[in-house]
Amino acid sequence: QVQLVESGGGLVQAGGSLRLSCAASGRTASAYAMGWFRQAPGKEREFVATISTNGPVRSYADSVKGRFTISRDNSLNTVFLQMNSLKPEDTAVYSCAARQGLTSMIDSQYRYWGQGTQVTVSS
Repeated sequence: QVQLVESGGGLVQAGGSLRLSCAASGRTASAYAMGWFRQAPGKEREFVATISTNGPVRSYADSVKGRFTISRDNSLNTVFLQMNSLKPEDTAVYSCAARQGLTSMIDSQYRYWGQGTQVTVSS
């Protein structure tokens, strides 16, 4: 069992930055590939970024490539999402997720989920 808790969300102006954190506890969190997903009101949940267990493999959605960076610190059991040049369309609830095995862009392949943190970008 892995428990995930996100933090770092908030209200920011367009062009600003936020850093989200996802703290993992329970079974060895470093053994899990991690992902960030987001869901805006009235829309389906969508993939944002994923990172492998030790960090060498990272993938991003085209909509955030070049603006967002996913990273992890296994000594802290924490995954981060650095979000720069934020746009109003980035407004959503951001959730982190964990899965055993390889990275994935598919939310149904993740077993463990956090409760989410709200990110609101004003224009």
